[in-house]
Amino acid sequence: MSKYKLVLLRHGEGTWNKENRFCSWVDQKLSEDGVKEAQDCGRLLKEQGYKFDLVFTSILSRSIQTAWLVLEAMDQEWVPVVKSWRLNERHYGALIGLNRAEMALQHGEEKVKLWRRSYDITPPLIDESHPYYLEIYNDRRYTTCDVPKENLPRAESLKEVLDRLLPFWHSTVVPEIQRGKTVLISAHGNSCRALLKHLEGVSDEDIANVTLPTGIPVQLELDENLKPLKPRQLLGDQAKIQAAIKKVEDQGKAKQAT
Repeated sequence: MSKYKLVLLRHGEGTWNKENRFCSWVDQKLSEDGVKEAQDCGRLLKEQGYKFDLVFTSILSRSIQTAWLVLEAMDQEWVPVVKSWRLNERHYGALIGLNRAEMALQHGEEKVKLWRRSYDITPPLIDESHPYYLEIYNDRRYTTCDVPKENLPRAESLKEVLDRLLPFWHSTVVPEIQRGKTVLISAHGNSCRALLKHLEGVSDEDIANVTLPTGIPVQLELDENLKPLKPRQLLGDQAKIQAAIKKVEDQGKAKQAT
C-alpha cells in the first residue's frame, strides 16, 4: 500500500502552445481550451476523491491560473498555494518565441527534437538583442527569486532544470509530503519531466520519450523513501490521453506549406 500520493500537472494549454511556439519564460495566460482543460482536470480529481493540503506552482501565470481553476472546480479554493521560480518551465534561450514546426523545416526534425527533448543539450543562450529579453528580465517577479537576477539562467538543458529544481524539492516540497500532506504540483512540461526523471530514475536517453500533455494529472504513489511503488498513472480517458500525447510529439515535426 502506498504511503504517499503526489499529483503532477502540466498547466492547461497556453496561448503559445496553441501557436506551437517556444513559450518558456515569456508569461502567457491560458487559451480558452487551456481554461477548459484545467477545469476538467479539477472535476476529475474531485470525482476521484482528492483533497489537497498544499499546491506548488511556478511564478508563471499559466501555472498559477491552472492551479486556481483546478482548486475552484474541486471546491478547494482555500488550499494554500506556494510559488517558486524553481518550478518554472525550462528556459529555451534564443529559441523563445520561435515556431517549432518552422524550425523543423529549417534545421531538421532531429535537431528540434534534441533541443526539445534531450537531457543535457542546452539551446543557444538568450542575449539582450532577443525580442523577449527585456520582457523577461525586467519583469518584477524575478526580483523575488532566491538568487540575484543576474544569476538566473539564460538557457537550460533538462539537466539544468533538474539542478535548479531539486533544492526546492528537497527543502520545501519533500518535508510537506513526509508530514502526510497531499500535494499537487501545477507546473510545466519540462519541470514535471525533470521531477519524474528524478523520482522514477528514468535514464538520460529514455527521458526524451516521456511526454506529458497539457491539463492531464499524473498520479504517483510513493513509499516512505519517496520511491514509486508502481508506474506513473495519467488520469482520465486513456484514448484522449494518447491522442494528446501524439499532438505534443507532433509539435516538433515539419509542416510543409500547402
